[in-house]
Amino acid sequence: MKITFPHTTLLALCALAVASSLTAQETSRPLRPTSTYSIVARDSETGQLGVAVQSHWFSVGSIVSWAQPGVGAVATQSFVEVTYGPLGLQHMRAGKTATQALTALLAGDEHPEVRQVAMVDARGNVAVHTGENAILEYCDHAGEGYSVQANLMLAPTVCSAMVEAFESATGDLAERMMVALEAAQADGGDIRGKQSAALLVVTNDASLPAWGGRVFDLRIEDHPEPIRELRRLLTLARAYNHMNAGDEYFAAGEIEKAVEAYAKATELVPDNHEVLFWEAVTLATVGRLEESLPLFKKAFEMWPDWRELVQRLPASEQLPDDPELMQQILSVE
Repeated sequence: MKITFPHTTLLALCALAVASSLTAQETSRPLRPTSTYSIVARDSETGQLGVAVQSHWFSVGSIVSWAQPGVGAVATQSFVEVTYGPLGLQHMRAGKTATQALTALLAGDEHPEVRQVAMVDARGNVAVHTGENAILEYCDHAGEGYSVQANLMLAPTVCSAMVEAFESATGDLAERMMVALEAAQADGGDIRGKQSAALLVVTNDASLPAWGGRVFDLRIEDHPEPIRELRRLLTLARAYNHMNAGDEYFAAGEIEKAVEAYAKATELVPDNHEVLFWEAVTLATVGRLEESLPLFKKAFEMWPDWRELVQRLPASEQLPDDPELMQQILSVE
C-alpha cells in the first residue's frame, strides 16, 4: 500500500567503513569542544541499545551517537574523537566488554585528558571516561545498564537530574532516554544554549548489519528548541512505526491487526493527513467503507490532492477497481 524504505543507507555504511579503517592514533587530535549532555543505555527487558544527546553545536548526532544492534552504543563527546564510536563498536562486536573496549581506545589516544566517552555493551556492561581537561561544568554517572555524561554545563547537577529522571521514568528505552534529556535541559543544560539533538535506538539482534535494526534514528540538526522538536519527532516516528507494522500485517493477510496498527498511528498523530489517508484506504479496501469515509473527508480537507491520488490507486491495485466505491469516496464533503 505504501512504500516502506529500508533502514540501510549508503552514507552510514561508507562512514562506518572509513572510520573503522582508522586508528585512534592516526586521527587523535583536540578539536573544538562539542559540549553535550548524553545518555547511553540498554533495556534489560528487550535488549534494545541506545544513545541520546543534545548540544549547542550543529548536527551533534552525526558525530556523538553510535549504536549497532546486539553489540552496543557509544557517545563520544567533549573534544570529540569520532573513531571512539565505530572502533568502540568494533571492539564490542569482537567480544570485548564496554570497559575493555574503552580502555583499549584510551590507551591509544594521545589526548585522553580532553575526551568524554561512554559505552554500553549488549550484556549491559557500562564504561565512562571524562578527561580532567574537559570544560567545566562536567560530570558523569554509570548506573545499572546506563551511563549519563555532560560537559560545559551551566550547572554541575545535570547528571544527577538525568539519573533521577531515567531511573524513575516508565516506558520503552527511547521514552526513558528522552525523559533524561528533558531533565538535563530543565536543570540548565549547555551553558551556551540549545541547537541540536539526536536519539538512536537499535534492536538486540546481532545478526543484523551495522546500519540495520534501527527502531528510532532521529536527528535535530539545528533548532531553537531541539529537545522539544525531538519529542515531537519521537511521537511521529512511533506513528510511522505503527504504519509500517500495519503494512506488514496487511501484506500477511492479518487484516484486523493491520487496522489496529493504523488506528494506533492515527491516535498518535490525528492531524497527519498522510496517516489518515492510508488508514482510510485500508478500511475501504477490506470492505469497511463507512468507517473509512470520515477519514477520507478529513484527509481531503487537509490536503485536497488526495482526491486525485485516490483515483489513481486502483491501477496499482491499492484500491478495488470499483466505480461505485470510488464515487462514494469522492462524494464525501
